[in-house]
Amino acid sequence: MPQALYTFLEEYDFSGKTIIPFCPHGCSGFSRTESTIAQLQPGAMVSENGLTISRNDVADSAEDVAAWAESLGL
Repeated sequence: MPQALYTFLEEYDFSGKTIIPFCPHGCSGFSRTESTIAQLQPGAMVSENGLTISRNDVADSAEDVAAWAESLGL
């Protein structure tokens, strides 16, 4: 995760909230992002239904992102 996201998650309390991670990546996918978020926000629920998109696919990902967002049922 970028350092700015660590700072954001350390400064705010998301207890009782659901965090749904999404990110573009170079080749590592989420790596340990979900578990890191869970450690920084122990009172929040970190969804396992996040989305990662390879940097090579970002330009053509609009339909995939829309389908993923719709699947969340928010």
